[in-house]
Amino acid sequence: MNKSLAVLGVLVLVAGFVAFTSLFVVPQVQQAIVLQFGAPIEAVKDPGLKVKLPWQNVVYYDKRVLDLDPPKQQVILSDQKRLDVDSYARFKIVDPLLFFQTVKDEMGARSRLSPIINSSLRRVLGNETLLSILSDQRIAIMASIRQQANDDARPLGMELVEVRIRRADYPEETSLNIYNRMKSERERESKEFRAQGQEEAQKIRADADKQRVVIVAEAKKQSEILRGQGDGEAIRIYAEAFGQDPEFFAFYRSMQAYRKAMTGGDTTMVLSPDSDFFKYFKNIEGAPAPQ
Repeated sequence: MNKSLAVLGVLVLVAGFVAFTSLFVVPQVQQAIVLQFGAPIEAVKDPGLKVKLPWQNVVYYDKRVLDLDPPKQQVILSDQKRLDVDSYARFKIVDPLLFFQTVKDEMGARSRLSPIINSSLRRVLGNETLLSILSDQRIAIMASIRQQANDDARPLGMELVEVRIRRADYPEETSLNIYNRMKSERERESKEFRAQGQEEAQKIRADADKQRVVIVAEAKKQSEILRGQGDGEAIRIYAEAFGQDPEFFAFYRSMQAYRKAMTGGDTTMVLSPDSDFFKYFKNIEGAPAPQ
């Protein structure tokens, strides 16, 4: 009895070991390759519980879309413009057996796909201009790049789902040259505008000076006319006053002469004592001094 139980136990252990080494599960998001002594035997794409021989092993690959970020590269367009192109791609493994035979794993796949995508970018963009890349033709250009890259990726068991240009910039030295040209152009325009402004300012200033001269001349003319009219009116008034009282007019003019001549302490006059200038000093009535 004991021997039967022992044998049964051994058989159960052997059966469990065989089941453990012969059964494997393929998840929904993966696919597998069955290997025998390192050589691929079978590709398993359908998910579920699968059977293999105990000495065989299994390699799993992702069925989902994978990301790829190729290194940035410089591309020369058909119009001889240079661009630093930063792209990205998405791919999936469509033939796991061929994939295993050509690239082995995802790291090998990325190292093979990056130059393929960059080569397609150079070939396609080399026949395009910067204007076409920035226009509505961009979608067709990207489709052409993806198609050419797929032609080289399918023999590796992969398919490119999407290829996009993340960014396309001028090289640093080209950007610097463009900046310097733009700066020079703006400086030239500013000098031109400044020269035009100075010319316009000179015109306005010259016109203002001309108007000022005309206005000042007209004002002087008017002032001379008014002054002449005033002097004529003053002479007329003086003449009328002189005609009405000649003695008072003579006295008044003498007083004015005394005020002007004797104002200030540094005035010296040398006159004859019998000069008419002192007429009203000798006689308050202004009568001539007796002989």
